[in-house]
Amino acid sequence: MSSPQSPTNRELILRLLKYSWQFRLRSIQVISTQIIILVITLAGFGATGLAIDFLSDQVRGTELTRWPFGLPPPQHWSPQQVVLAIGAGIMALALIRTVAEYFYQMSVGRLVHIDIVLKLRTEVYDKLQHLSFRFFDKVASGTLINRVTGDVQAVRMFIDQVLIQVFIMLVSLVVYLAYMFSVNVKLTLLCLATTPLLWILSGVFSKLLHPAYMRSRELLDDLVLSFSENIQGMQTLKGFCLEENRMREFERENKIIQEQRQGIFWLVSTFSPSIGFLTQVNLVVLLGYGGFLVMRGELPLGTGLVVFAGLLQQFSTQISNIAGVADSIQQSLTGARRVFEILDAPIEVETPASPVALAQVKGEVAFDNVYFEYKPHNVILEDLTFTIQPGEIVAIAGATGSGKSALMSLIPRFYDPIRGSIRLDGVDLRQLSLEKLRSSVGIVFQENFLFSNTVAANIAFGYPDATQAQIEKAAKIACAHEFVSRMSKGYDTILSESGSNLSGGQRQRLAIARAILLEPPILLLDDPTAAIDPETEHEILEAIERAIAGRTTFIVAHRLSTLKRAHKVIVLDHGKILQMGTHDELMAQPGLYQAAVNLQAVDPESLALLAAKRRGGKELKS
Repeated sequence: MSSPQSPTNRELILRLLKYSWQFRLRSIQVISTQIIILVITLAGFGATGLAIDFLSDQVRGTELTRWPFGLPPPQHWSPQQVVLAIGAGIMALALIRTVAEYFYQMSVGRLVHIDIVLKLRTEVYDKLQHLSFRFFDKVASGTLINRVTGDVQAVRMFIDQVLIQVFIMLVSLVVYLAYMFSVNVKLTLLCLATTPLLWILSGVFSKLLHPAYMRSRELLDDLVLSFSENIQGMQTLKGFCLEENRMREFERENKIIQEQRQGIFWLVSTFSPSIGFLTQVNLVVLLGYGGFLVMRGELPLGTGLVVFAGLLQQFSTQISNIAGVADSIQQSLTGARRVFEILDAPIEVETPASPVALAQVKGEVAFDNVYFEYKPHNVILEDLTFTIQPGEIVAIAGATGSGKSALMSLIPRFYDPIRGSIRLDGVDLRQLSLEKLRSSVGIVFQENFLFSNTVAANIAFGYPDATQAQIEKAAKIACAHEFVSRMSKGYDTILSESGSNLSGGQRQRLAIARAILLEPPILLLDDPTAAIDPETEHEILEAIERAIAGRTTFIVAHRLSTLKRAHKVIVLDHGKILQMGTHDELMAQPGLYQAAVNLQAVDPESLALLAAKRRGGKELKS
């Protein structure tokens, strides 16, 4: 069931109609072609009935055949010539119908796969690029994948399998009814007596399908998410010998979807035969009463009974299509609701209409009474106030969950604070162009994502037009040039998915190179050595030393060797600044920082530095 904020089915249909309007020309082409096919079908029925009536006249020696437009064939034609002429006409109609069917299928294909799906999928993907991180925090990746693929197809279904089909169905039914009434009014009314029951069954069927399809989409989201996590976590999965366990879990999820889908199939399978049974009742009425009229001479056999039977069959086929349309409309409404949730999602972080232009970013960063929360009423950062001068190195310390990463994410405006302001060179970040701001900030995370592309393309990801010289310069600063040069194709080497053919240290150095390629004045390092083994840590630290030179740097750090390099250390505790100052100032104060440093100083470099501090001797340099 939809939430109170969710649009009703009526609102969704109106919006889908509005969205469909942009494809009206192609849709008109499709509908026009189908109308041509309809006319040809009627002409074929008429020609067949005409032939039967003519042959009946020849057998009985009567002249009851009603020729189209009152134009009989030339009198010098033999019966064989008349029959051959009618047959040739039927063949010509069949040929024209074949060509029309071809153009119909081509038009539908272009409408569906080129116009609608391509455009809508691009719109959804484009919107995803502009949504804030808050949206992705709430929506699982499996759900997003399913919406960009399956749900977009469901919206497409509304246009080609609902809108167009309903229009064609209505036109066909009107034409068939008019034709049947022109043959015999009473016979038409008797044969269509079951039609109201068909509409009632269709309404019940549609109401039963809607919640079933909503649940089906939710289950499919869970399955896609499970599959995605299993693939990404394959190393962990195998490390704990959980292959069989996850296989059973995946089979269980698949089984749930299968059983739920079987319920939908049962509804569809029950509805269609019910419609078919009612249409056969109509045919029995036709044979009974229509045959009676033929025997009394009140209805021609060919252009009357036979053509009427064909029309009734076509009419019944269109009525039976209600099941398919009802099925399609519920699928499309379910998919549309989920797609429009993305398209309607608010863009919380965006460039202002008239952004302030900074001629040159110096790198002064100031937090002024900043409050932040991921979820309503769950404050993560509280009353942060401090100013960092250009070129200063700031170490952010604190226990897990103290808000270190949240603080870092506010600087490039991945999120906006709920209160207070953050200024860059005296200008509120919300007044700056996002592109300008983020191009001024280089970011290195604990675990950085690398794409299945060349080494050069990964380094130049944020600046695809970078020259080879710029790429190599960034790699040298990040201590990555040496190992890249040893690779099979150097900077043209293709990395595997997520850079899995590199070591953790190599991935981090490429991430540092990518972050500093544009020589940003601000650098954010979110605990870049956390996932690195001690043997390669010194390489990362060397790369960091080179990268931070001359830049305003925020670094989440725990090691004493890193903390001592900082001009200022900010200690967070439950989102508040507990302590702030230089390493020496904080070590002179009994408190959380001093206790944490004494507890965590276990690496050789940190132990040596701590010992030197305690002896009051000369400090060692790393």
